Amino acid sequence: MTQVYAEDGRAIPVTVIEAGPCVVTQRKSKQKDGYSAVQLGLVQSRKLKRVTKPMKGHFDKAGLPACRVLREFRVDEGAEVKVGDRISVGLFAPGDSIRIIGTSKGKGFQGVVKRHHFRGGAATHGSMFHRAPGSIGASAFPSRVLKGMRGAGHMGSERVTIRNVSVVRVDPENNILVVRGSVPGAGGGYLVIAKR
Repeated sequence: MTQVYAEDGRAIPVTVIEAGPCVVTQRKSKQKDGYSAVQLGLVQSRKLKRVTKPMKGHFDKAGLPACRVLREFRVDEGAEVKVGDRISVGLFAPGDSIRIIGTSKGKGFQGVVKRHHFRGGAATHGSMFHRAPGSIGASAFPSRVLKGMRGAGHMGSERVTIRNVSVVRVDPENNILVVRGSVPGAGGGYLVIAKR
């Protein structure tokens, strides 16, 4: 993250994303696959090692080098997109509203205060009840903890979607997309960027 300045002098918090280029590795049709979509592969400067034989066959059929990241996007049946087409940040323009999907930072196993914002107990007067969840189920009936009760457990590493993110700048030559605000996940993570 960084900041850029608008023409009127306002500082805008932004995230700089290296977006693509991506290449169409497969075109799915309603007749053959039951739905219409395109499979995009992220083109990276590093050559991919240890490609499995099925994936090697998949890329050889398309006549493309192996890609580390593959994602599918639904498209209309009549869309004129074919295998080998390059998709770049040129699709976006400043002011566009986009959707960004990523994986949130993993926090490991966390308690209820951090994970679900429980209030916790008293801190003083000899209290021994500080960050525990408290009563979570009735004793007589139903004599069990109901499903869905918020408790301690694994936190983070979830799919997060941020909608209505505005594009501030686009640099097609360097495949750079500058968007307003933050995006989910740790630095260097992979994101899916789509028009609304």
